[in-house]
Amino acid sequence: MIAIISRLTRKRLVRFVEVDLVRPQRIDSATVYRRIDIAWIELLGDLSDDLDLDEAALGIVISLIDRLHAARHDLAFMTRAIDALPEDLRYRISAGMKQT
Repeated sequence: MIAIISRLTRKRLVRFVEVDLVRPQRIDSATVYRRIDIAWIELLGDLSDDLDLDEAALGIVISLIDRLHAARHDLAFMTRAIDALPEDLRYRISAGMKQT
């Protein structure tokens, strides 16, 4: 893992896991890092190094990114649901959104 990600040390990786910023899978007795884990570790390293964020700030940023990702997922789901509605309902929804 450490060889894959530049600027990553064993100490930093262990700390990211200890403070629950990264949650690798445990399969049998092995720790498995998925592609998403590697992407998070790279982002955490960049934020930590380039913006000099401490663990508390990293936790906040990661939480906000998770929330944004969930909101985008929900919005895409709602868009598909609205697109499946009859045209008159889509128009009423669109008109209602413009009023707010």
